[in-house]
Amino acid sequence: MTDGATVDGARVDVHPGEGPPMLLMHGFLSSRSQWRANLEALSAVCTPVTIELLGHGRSDSPSNPEAYRAAAYLARFEAVRSMLGAERWFVCGQSFGAGLTLRYALDYPERLIGQVFTNSLSGIQPTRGTPEAREAQASDIETRGQAALEMMDHYPRPALRLPEAHWRGLMDDAALLSPVGVAQGLRITVPELSVAGRLGDIAVPTLLVNGKRETRFQPVRDDAAREIPGLKVVDLDGGHSINIARPADFNAAVVAFVTELS
Repeated sequence: MTDGATVDGARVDVHPGEGPPMLLMHGFLSSRSQWRANLEALSAVCTPVTIELLGHGRSDSPSNPEAYRAAAYLARFEAVRSMLGAERWFVCGQSFGAGLTLRYALDYPERLIGQVFTNSLSGIQPTRGTPEAREAQASDIETRGQAALEMMDHYPRPALRLPEAHWRGLMDDAALLSPVGVAQGLRITVPELSVAGRLGDIAVPTLLVNGKRETRFQPVRDDAAREIPGLKVVDLDGGHSINIARPADFNAAVVAFVTELS
């Protein structure tokens, strides 16, 4: 792995690999540790590039709300691609991060060879909740800090079914979460995350690796299969973090997809 770089506040790490770059975008309250179980296998067919959300991991937590706009994230993705000297590449989004990578595929299809995403209610369903509820939660996080973060969905502490090494890596990185950055993500990024209504416009080869045990996502999985042109779906016996819960099967599906397109 490189020593890392900061691209408009976001931490980026380029890992050893053979083939075109693949940008790996983790979900809310996660970090680059999300991909610990996947980097070695993926490196056989691509060059993995991890990026961390603002307020997460080693990324900055700017006070400027504009930094958290979906368009600002897409501009960062483009800056990373340019930095790598890649005309076209792959992207892979997990959960919250999939909302951003799906939007990138819609707005910059000419830059993609293909895309992969995992279970993502926030990316595919219409935005849930109200601005008032999001503001109340964001204010609570800013006031109570770590204690409030630990009460949020997807905070890694309860995820004890994950392999110990990966759970520990996520927990170590959870200590780096910035209440300011997470709160701004709730206020600014979340309302702009969903691509509901645009799935039929996706024009790049797309693979969904679906964790079947996340029951509330399965109707969304079916919607995506109907609406995204040519979508390939691999259903695996696991939950929300399917790339960690079933790493060998996830890796095999992504390697086959990349190999076919490369």
